[in-house]
Amino acid sequence: MDHFPIFLATEGQRIALSGGGDAALAKLRLLLKTRARINVYASAPAPEIAAWADAGKLMLHRRAFGPGDALCARLFYAADEDADEDARTAAIARAEGALVNIVDNLHDSEFITPAIVDRDPVTVAIGTEGAAPVLARAIKADLEERLPTSLGTLARIGKGFRKMADALPFGRARRDFWRDYYFNTGPRAVADGADAVENSLHGLLDDHLNRSARPGHVAFVGGGPGDPELLTLKARRALDEADVVIYDRLISPEILELARREAQMIDVGKEGFGPSTSQETINDLLVEHAQSGAQVVRLKSGDATVFGRLDEEIDAIDAHGIGWHIVPGITSASAAVATIGQSLTRRGRNASVRFLTGHDMKGFADHDWAALARPNEVAAIYMGKKSARFVQGRLIMHGADRATPVTVIENASRPDQRVLETTLDRMATDIADAAMTGPALTFYGLAPRAAAQAATQMPIEEMA
Repeated sequence: MDHFPIFLATEGQRIALSGGGDAALAKLRLLLKTRARINVYASAPAPEIAAWADAGKLMLHRRAFGPGDALCARLFYAADEDADEDARTAAIARAEGALVNIVDNLHDSEFITPAIVDRDPVTVAIGTEGAAPVLARAIKADLEERLPTSLGTLARIGKGFRKMADALPFGRARRDFWRDYYFNTGPRAVADGADAVENSLHGLLDDHLNRSARPGHVAFVGGGPGDPELLTLKARRALDEADVVIYDRLISPEILELARREAQMIDVGKEGFGPSTSQETINDLLVEHAQSGAQVVRLKSGDATVFGRLDEEIDAIDAHGIGWHIVPGITSASAAVATIGQSLTRRGRNASVRFLTGHDMKGFADHDWAALARPNEVAAIYMGKKSARFVQGRLIMHGADRATPVTVIENASRPDQRVLETTLDRMATDIADAAMTGPALTFYGLAPRAAAQAATQMPIEEMA
């Protein structure tokens, strides 16, 4: 992020602009929505600018911008559409302490003006660091359609009611009140006018003041393989409402970004054969925060019901009478097999698939290797990088064909995803040579489909 987004207070502040043509008009149409004192410097201003000056909306100086004109100005726009003139006026403004924007010159500007969706006092600013203005406009158009024009009315009335709403306890009680107002009571009342909205607010506040506090609750949420677009709608809602998020090591930063800024984020990452948070500590954290009345999200990678020690955590909170529910997620096997264009089962090949873990709490995990070594068997092996040689040895020892295809997908669904195609015979050596550091899932009995292979496979020599 090269440009940090802020909302600048403009009431009574001075903003200076040099220019009188199309670029100046575009900026002024936006600036005139503020309460700033706008000074325009142009020898030949467009008729619209002159009209705005006659109406008292801005101060027009019919001359070129010069020394002293940016004194006390918070912002300056160089909009003469001439590179030399813009450089001259920008240099003066910088020397006099103003932040400078040169229209269509991102490199020499100190700030940029975003695309804006205006539902005053609700304002949505959209920026692309100057890289894709067309995209910013497309997003703006989409939001314009989605946000009702009545939203500004609801926000203005709600703003005047904030002090009265402070009678509710800080935190969740107030959030529940405002959520109820903006998404239920307010929109129903706004069609009948501002008085109806204000009356509904008073009634809603009385209702919330007489409500019992919501008890603490735990949502066990499957965070999927890492791509935030693979989260379910229920998972997104749970993150939006969470007071506390207790998350695993494999949860991607992009998914953590979806939690509320005010939520307490607690990393309880576990790593096979490495540093880990004990399960007892995780259980205690769930109980502690839920008993305090918090809405807790226990965010697990993939699906919460697959190799996530879910039962132990449910037992811990059940013992204290704490409510809970499970939000399923896309397990890594589903995301990873989609990457290589295969299905987990196939008529005439395998009617079942095994989900295995490479190691458990006691070390390398043992399985029915004789059954798995039969031809055409398929297994998805979780946590299998460090146990690759163990798994390889057990399968070969039980008669598995050394040429059986094996595919390893690292960081499935993420931008840095890698696919390694190998065989049972070379499985351990190739995985070691690939030096994978991210979460990886091993498919025994599956090779990438040819069409997917060209797009995803990384040769061994490149991965070593």
